[in-house]
Amino acid sequence: MRNLLIFITKYNAFFLFVIFEIIALTIFVKNNNFQKATFISSSNKIVGNIYLKVDQLTDYLKLGITNDSLAQENARLRNQLKSSFYVDSSVVKTVSDTVYKQQYTYISARVINNSFNRRNNYLTINRGSNAGIAKGMGVISSSGVVGIVINTGPDLSTVQSLLHENTRISAMLADSNNVGSLIWDNNLDPTKAMLINYMKQVKIKRGTPVVTSGYSLFPTGTMLGRISNLDVKDSNNGTGIEVNLSVNFSNLQYVYVVKNKLALEQQSLEAQEKQ
Repeated sequence: MRNLLIFITKYNAFFLFVIFEIIALTIFVKNNNFQKATFISSSNKIVGNIYLKVDQLTDYLKLGITNDSLAQENARLRNQLKSSFYVDSSVVKTVSDTVYKQQYTYISARVINNSFNRRNNYLTINRGSNAGIAKGMGVISSSGVVGIVINTGPDLSTVQSLLHENTRISAMLADSNNVGSLIWDNNLDPTKAMLINYMKQVKIKRGTPVVTSGYSLFPTGTMLGRISNLDVKDSNNGTGIEVNLSVNFSNLQYVYVVKNKLALEQQSLEAQEKQ
C-alpha cells in the first residue's frame, strides 16, 4: 500500500491530466451533436466487433462437439439404414414376393432456441413447412429422441420436448421387448425420465437400453436411455423405474425431424375405428 501511495504521489500530475482530459472529452462529445453521433457510431461498431469475435470463438470451441455429433449420426444412419424401411411381403399361391419400401425420411435442422430446466420445455428449430415439416412429426438427435413437432411456420417450427409433462413415448426394453411408456413427470432433472406401464413380471437389469417401440412416431429401436435405478418410484402417472436419458438437452445444436410416410394412413384408419 505504501509503494502504491508513493507511485500515485510521484505521478499525480499525469493522473490529474488524464482525469481532466476525460472530463473535457465527455463534455465536448455530450454538447456537440456531430461528435456525439460519431462517438456512438464508433462505440457500436467496436462493441459489435467484440460480440462477433466472442460468437466466433464460442462457435469454434463448440466445433469439436458438433463434428463428433455429426460423425456419430452419420455412422448411426449407415449402420441402421434398413430401419428406415419396412418389408412389404405378399404371397400368391406358392410365389413369395418381398419388397423393401421406405417408411421414414429425415430432415436436418438447427436448434435456435431451447429450454430444459422448466416444468414444460420447448425447442425452436430453423425448418418449417417449406422444408416439409408438419405438426406431429417426431424429432431426434444423434443420441436419441428429442420431442414432437407441435407448430410449424414457413421457416420455423416449435417442438414439444421430451422434457414436458404431456410428452409420452411408447418405449420398450431392448433385451426383452417389454413395452411401456416413457414420461418425464415434471421431476425438473433434464437427465432423468421414468418408464411406466411395463410388465412387472419381466426381470429388469440396471443399464438395460430403453428404445422406441413399433407403436411410436419414431423408427423402432431409436435410443431413449438406460435403466439407471431399479427402485420403483411413484409419479403422477403411476409407478415406474428411473431411466437415464441418452440425449443431453443442455447441449442440443442439430436435430433430425422424422417423417413417417405411413403416418397419415395409420391415423385415418385408427380414427375410423373410434367412430
